[in-house]
Order: sequence, then C-alpha cells, then structure tokens
Amino acid sequence: MRYTQEMAKLLNKSELAPGIFSFVLSAPVIAGAASAGQFVNVLCDGYQLRRPISIAGFDASLGILRLVFEIRGKGTDWLAGREAGERIDLVGPLGHGFPLTDPNKKAVFVGGGIGTPPLLPPARFYGANATVITGFRSASAAILQADFETAGAKTILCTDDGSAGFHGFTTQALEWHLQDHPCDVVYTCGPKVMMRGVARLAETVGIPCYVSMEERMGCGVGACLGCVCQTKDKDGPHRTRVCLNGPVFDSKEVDWDA
Repeated sequence: MRYTQEMAKLLNKSELAPGIFSFVLSAPVIAGAASAGQFVNVLCDGYQLRRPISIAGFDASLGILRLVFEIRGKGTDWLAGREAGERIDLVGPLGHGFPLTDPNKKAVFVGGGIGTPPLLPPARFYGANATVITGFRSASAAILQADFETAGAKTILCTDDGSAGFHGFTTQALEWHLQDHPCDVVYTCGPKVMMRGVARLAETVGIPCYVSMEERMGCGVGACLGCVCQTKDKDGPHRTRVCLNGPVFDSKEVDWDA
C-alpha cells in the first residue's frame, strides 16, 4: 500500500448543509495515488490522533482532492474553521477501496448521511449506469444530490421525516428498486444497521455487495489495532483491521451479528 504525508493547500471551502463541509485541496501526490473508497488521515491542531475522512473526489491530472466531512467533535470543528490558502497535514491515500468492474454494468449505491461522500467517485465510474439511493434525516441535511446527477447517475433521495423525496428508509427504496430494475453490483456506506440491511437484500437476490465500514481509528495504518471489526471466512471468525484490510469489504466477509 502506497501512502504519503502531504501538506495540502485548501483551495475552496463550502458548507453543504449545517455542520457539513466540502474542502477542495491541492494534494498532487495523494490525488495521484488515490482510488475510489480510500480515505486520508487529517491532523487537527492540538490533537495527537488524526481524523479519518473519506475521499469524496480526486483528479490525478489536476492534483486535486475533495473531502466532505461533518463536525463531530473538537477536531473536526477546528478543521471546519480552516480557510482557503491554509495548509492541512494529510496522510494518504489509506485503505483498500471499492472494486470497480465494467462501467457498462448496472450499479446501485446506497448511502446514509455522512456515509454518502465516498460513493461519489465510484458512481462517476458507472455514470448513467449508476443509481444512487441516499438517506438523510431531513431535506436540510441532504448533500451531494446535484453532484451525483452531474456524474450521470439516477438519484433517489430518502428522508426520515418525509420533507423531501421518499419518506422512509434507504433499504425500503432499494428493495423496491431491485424488484423492477436489473442490477449487477451494490455498494454501500453509512450506519452499520443500514449496511446490514442492504447486504442482506443483495445476498437474497444474489447480487455482489461491497460495504465501506466506519470505525474509530487511531493510526490509520494498521499499527494500533483500534479499528478492528468482526469478519468471517471458511476458517471461522476473525478480528480484522478496518484501516488496513478495509475500509471496503465484501459484505459476505462481515459478521453482522457480532
């Protein structure tokens, strides 16, 4: 795995929804090595442990990296206060990303809340063959809908309160979509309970499913063992490092009942 430390220059900052920010950074080394589904570890002033943030976009030719994150604590609150022109200390790209097959195949993406951003690069890969189902608390919390549409994807927005789009869960929307539309592969990122439901629906109809696991991380490079999750194979259950062996796993590898 190839990763580096880079002082990235913040080029553009915007607030997509209350407390959710989009950063576009000049990070030519990381952008040149990144793949869909990977993440970076961000150093926040005053904190020893870096904050893992998924890569929401990258352009190797321009050396551009996009990060979308939500304020979750003091570290990300500090990060949200950075302004264009400042330098941000990144380590990346980290982890294993989404396996991308044939862009002519039909792919469905299911994202929940802040788990939505890492689905944008693989959705761009499939373009018009991508259907993106995303779920948020309300219309005011919804992000990246225009970005997915610009990528050519069909979007299905779900909200818990019914203030926009489909009033219900992403798993319900996925189940109904699969009844009438062909699908070759499913990708998902978001709350574990949602991903478990997505994985079980995909398994029921025999469609490969890849999940991006979210766990608290310390080092981000596999040394501290702080981000392990329970996986399984023919030899039984295992404790697996999300930062090193993931964050993306085949859904059948994950022990959802652990």
